[in-house]
Amino acid sequence: MLLSRLSRLGARITGEATRGKFTDTRRGYYEGTFNNYLHFLRNRTLSTTSSDKAQEEGSEQTEKISVTFVDKDGEEKLIKVPVGMSMLEAAHENDIELEGACEGSLACSTCHVIVMDVGYYNKLEDPTDEENDMLDLAFGLTQTSRLGCQVIAKPELDGMRLALPAATRNFAVDGFVPKPH
Repeated sequence: MLLSRLSRLGARITGEATRGKFTDTRRGYYEGTFNNYLHFLRNRTLSTTSSDKAQEEGSEQTEKISVTFVDKDGEEKLIKVPVGMSMLEAAHENDIELEGACEGSLACSTCHVIVMDVGYYNKLEDPTDEENDMLDLAFGLTQTSRLGCQVIAKPELDGMRLALPAATRNFAVDGFVPKPH
């Protein structure tokens, strides 16, 4: 029975992928490529219930926290990050050079960040085995290293400082600069 349900779901997704339209029970139809739809779904699941309720009520106010990114040259950039957003997404929205080659799917270590204060590091969820596996590949690993795609903004992280390592390990051709999504 489970296999039958999975088969039907796969057939529906395949059919919708060929038409470029995907059904989302909470938000109606989404038109675009299958990869964009998966990105849409992934971002939707990262948001918290309270922010979903705020969106449904038409509220324009979203709780934000302050996060400071320190680049490899020591320059600091203070940004406001909505609660529920990953640091990778926040960096991309604010033109901070944090690569994220796998788009937050835990398949690389290019969004490696270093939490500069152990107190804030201890407030984060423990890293999963998958995150630890990717961190093992990161350049300049420290005791407070995390992947930016796995650090999600929450109120108790207000004031956090994140350092960007001097380099990343990516298998792209030298000189390639990825564009944020």
